[in-house]
Amino acid sequence: MDLDQFRKYCLAKEETTEETPFGPDALVYKAMGKIFAITGFEKPLRVNLKCDPERAIELREEYEEVLPGYHMNKVHWNTIVSTGRINDKLLKELTDHSYNLVAGSIKKPRKKKPK
Repeated sequence: MDLDQFRKYCLAKEETTEETPFGPDALVYKAMGKIFAITGFEKPLRVNLKCDPERAIELREEYEEVLPGYHMNKVHWNTIVSTGRINDKLLKELTDHSYNLVAGSIKKPRKKKPK
């Protein structure tokens, strides 16, 4: 997957915006104001994605292209280097997982505190 394909995939998701809060070299994708993906313009494509902590470790053990999140909380974020072993299907699945973690935390109804 190249950058243009990744951008289109992210922006097709409900209530997603593309921003550059960290400067012009980092594209940030937010779901309802919360970051779910960060990428840049370098090749091969490198993407930071949020991930369930246990799954993050499993992915890092299985794929050398999955690294602890660059400049991110290493427990909850992975950096994915899009090369041969990380195919489009897997990258989309991991992007969906990241989006769902972020969007799901926002969409959940908040419990009222007991009085």
